[in-house]
Amino acid sequence: MAACLHASKALFRFVLLALNCLLSFGSYFCFDMPSVLQTRFQCNSSSFDLNTTTNFTNDCLDMSPAQYNLLYMIYAWTNAVIVIGAGFFIDKVGNQVGALTFSFLCVLGSSLFALGTHLRGTAALLPVMLLGRLLFGAGNGSLTIVQTRLSAFWFKDKELAMAFGVTLAFSRLGSVLNFLVTVSFADRFGLSWTLWGGAMLCCLGLVAAILVGILDRIGLKQLGVEETSNQNAKKLKFTDIKHFNLLYWLIALSIMFFYNGVFPFVADASKFIQDKYGYSQKDASYVSGAVYYLSMVLSPFLGYVVDIIGKRGVLTFACAILTTPVFILLAVTDLFPIILTLWLGLTYSLAAASMWPSIPLVVMQSAVGTAMGLVTSIQMIGIGLSNIIVGAILETKDQNKEEILLRWKYVMIFLLANNVLCILVSVALNVVDRARDKVLNLSRSQKRQLIASSDDSFDSRIGRSPSTDDDIRGNDVIIENGDREANENDPLLG
Repeated sequence: MAACLHASKALFRFVLLALNCLLSFGSYFCFDMPSVLQTRFQCNSSSFDLNTTTNFTNDCLDMSPAQYNLLYMIYAWTNAVIVIGAGFFIDKVGNQVGALTFSFLCVLGSSLFALGTHLRGTAALLPVMLLGRLLFGAGNGSLTIVQTRLSAFWFKDKELAMAFGVTLAFSRLGSVLNFLVTVSFADRFGLSWTLWGGAMLCCLGLVAAILVGILDRIGLKQLGVEETSNQNAKKLKFTDIKHFNLLYWLIALSIMFFYNGVFPFVADASKFIQDKYGYSQKDASYVSGAVYYLSMVLSPFLGYVVDIIGKRGVLTFACAILTTPVFILLAVTDLFPIILTLWLGLTYSLAAASMWPSIPLVVMQSAVGTAMGLVTSIQMIGIGLSNIIVGAILETKDQNKEEILLRWKYVMIFLLANNVLCILVSVALNVVDRARDKVLNLSRSQKRQLIASSDDSFDSRIGRSPSTDDDIRGNDVIIENGDREANENDPLLG
């Protein structure tokens, strides 16, 4: 069994992948709990009517739309600030310390958020819950970087997009379960116990962090690259971001504009569906969660396909184009919302399989954490601004249904504008990629043919002598059933 779990074996990296998936299961469950419980967050006790048999009529927190959207804004902006330093921190100290640190922050933040519900009716409720979301955001966003860094090292040039897809699918399993069970759980046990249950699930990530950190360190020792990894970490400087190329920045902008449409929509989708289509809170949460249902199923499959065909730049453009009709139809038609949320789930899955796995292909291996942190920061700045704008659009004292639906239409137009910007950036991304060896759009077979066609020619292209020991033991790591790891100076692979 010990031999089977040697780091050179495929089984090792898939066991590590399983633990990596558990890191964020609980935190993704917690992230969108406010969305499915939005009516409880915004109602007051005198107007409490959820069309349920719940006895917990004191669950109402009496938040305004702007205060509710602050819960998402502070999460996004905390990510924007923290993840830049967090990515560099993880590159410096390694996955083990990073996973433990940020898993603990998730537990602490979700616990404070649950504690805030016990302060209902006091001025301390909102500050305590915002502090909880701040700490939770600092942990969850940074934990995603640890997951990405692990996948980027152990699966690069093998099943990288699939590993990203599996990790996303498992994270989204947490999101899906939230949309399926949280309302029923809250009806039975009340809002406070529901949020405490989410905090308990975050503890699962803390246990996984301990195990995955140990396994990662053992693997590096078995491959004999732990010392090299530590030396590269010591050499890394935060100012190295100035060497990130144009492809990297275009990927970052594509991600920001695309997610500016998806995440703010999901955050308010339950309330939108209740207001426009007259669904109950429970049914609305099921429908809005369909974005994640489909993502959970499709992400691993799409990741596997992207690993084979490449075309990451083309797929980035395609998913932006395909998302455009969703917001138009939500704004101007009464088409069944489940169709549109499933549609958005499809394009969201395609984006996750093509955009995020592109980043390790255009930066040095030793800077993956920093690169991912910076992209996440840019993404979260955009999402934070979007949440504020959406909250401002929806803020009104006029409870006339016609006025409310008009404001929702303005929200959809704003989300559509972000998607159009994503289309424009993705066009530029493909133009630049075409001029730079098609790093993003090469298929697996094309990449292998390019490398195998002439070793001497390939080595001369990347400025490396084919006879150096470093070709085997320094920057390149041989892993069974996989291709060689990319040299950090390789313009094609990293």
